[in-house]
Amino acid sequence: MVVLIKTLQVILALSILIIVHEFGHFLFARLFGIRVEKFYLFFDVGGKKLFSTKGNRFIAKHFPRLAASETDYGIGWLPLGGYCKIAGMVDESMDTEFLKQEPQPWEFRTKPAWQRLLVMAGGVLFNFILAILLYIVILAGWGRSYLSNDNTQIWADELAQEMGFQTGDHIIGFDGKATKEFDRLQMEMVRGQAETATVLRDGDTLTLYLDQSLLGSVLQDPGMFSLALPFVVDTIPPTSPNYGCELQRGDRILALDGQSVRYIQDSRALLSAYKGVGGTVEATFLREDDTLSLALQVDTTGLLGIYTSMPELQVREYSVLEAIPAGFKLTFTTIGGYLDDLKLVFNPSTKAYKSVGSFIAIGQAFPSAWDWYRFINLLALLSIMLGVMNLLPIPGLDGGHILFTLYEMITGRKPGDRFLYIAQIVGMVLLVALMLLAFGNDIGRLIR
Repeated sequence: MVVLIKTLQVILALSILIIVHEFGHFLFARLFGIRVEKFYLFFDVGGKKLFSTKGNRFIAKHFPRLAASETDYGIGWLPLGGYCKIAGMVDESMDTEFLKQEPQPWEFRTKPAWQRLLVMAGGVLFNFILAILLYIVILAGWGRSYLSNDNTQIWADELAQEMGFQTGDHIIGFDGKATKEFDRLQMEMVRGQAETATVLRDGDTLTLYLDQSLLGSVLQDPGMFSLALPFVVDTIPPTSPNYGCELQRGDRILALDGQSVRYIQDSRALLSAYKGVGGTVEATFLREDDTLSLALQVDTTGLLGIYTSMPELQVREYSVLEAIPAGFKLTFTTIGGYLDDLKLVFNPSTKAYKSVGSFIAIGQAFPSAWDWYRFINLLALLSIMLGVMNLLPIPGLDGGHILFTLYEMITGRKPGDRFLYIAQIVGMVLLVALMLLAFGNDIGRLIR
């Protein structure tokens, strides 16, 4: 069931993104009188398709105008994208039959450069507009929640310790810039390729010099900085083996069987020894100024069944009018962050290319139960990623077409059709290689 829910979310999200992106191309093409021959969700490789408005009896009977349209609207069988086939344009379909004919006034190639530029930029533009609208909905409907970095302490994993961090450190910021949100610590360190970190350790402020060669490893370790949580009791549910014991809200457990438990994470290794067998541990805890002891029951899953106190999230609420400029700002901030990520990917020394993922990675990002907040959030992020990726100056992507069109507008010389055809082939090879890299990374992560 979990796999089914994740798969449905991925298909729905990608379908929305593809339709919005291709509609951007379609709209500008029709605006300038350019014929659009096909508008397809997914690829109809080999001419095979799941649905088409051409030759469809039901469509012809009930929607005759749609059936008579010069555009074939359909759904292909290969769910790796979609396309909008614009007449007179060398695109991913690699159809060059039109080059043998005289240019027609309704073809892409006969239009002024500025119109062709807008047609090619339309997909990216609509992806960014979708992200803005989704972020406005999120901010107006749910507000923005985040964990403040004030007075937080980290639980440092092996990689964090290798870089000089210690469990219990409070990270103030990187390269002299303070970080306000705890969840952004690792992100800001990587995106800024930080050289130093300022930490508060046992009352002293220290500067750590970070090993740049480890930044690639940081990208592969999303839990490098988890929140170190003191073992403070909040509630004990009736299903707990310790329900009704003497522990009270606010009690802080200091040790189990004489071994220090400074944070909740410290207790996990100790309690894991009880998995499958259960047992009793002697807990030392602090209540106000008194240090007390109590025997606690451990169930066969290695848990005490105690809910602990969690830090409060900061919530910033927005009215609809406030959400509009905030949605724009959040979109452009996210675009900037993703551009920083791409710089790392194309810098071999960071080994960030190992973090590139495919549909498998996208599917893992979606929750196992339907959650509209997370779905819309991920949809906005994926829309930005799709838009930015398509701006890369690679033939086969919108960015490649935009680059050639800008060259024409600046120099007054239009690249030849044969050059565009060869460039398209090179671009497709690069894109296939990128896809294979992404799938390879995902499969490698699954195996590990």
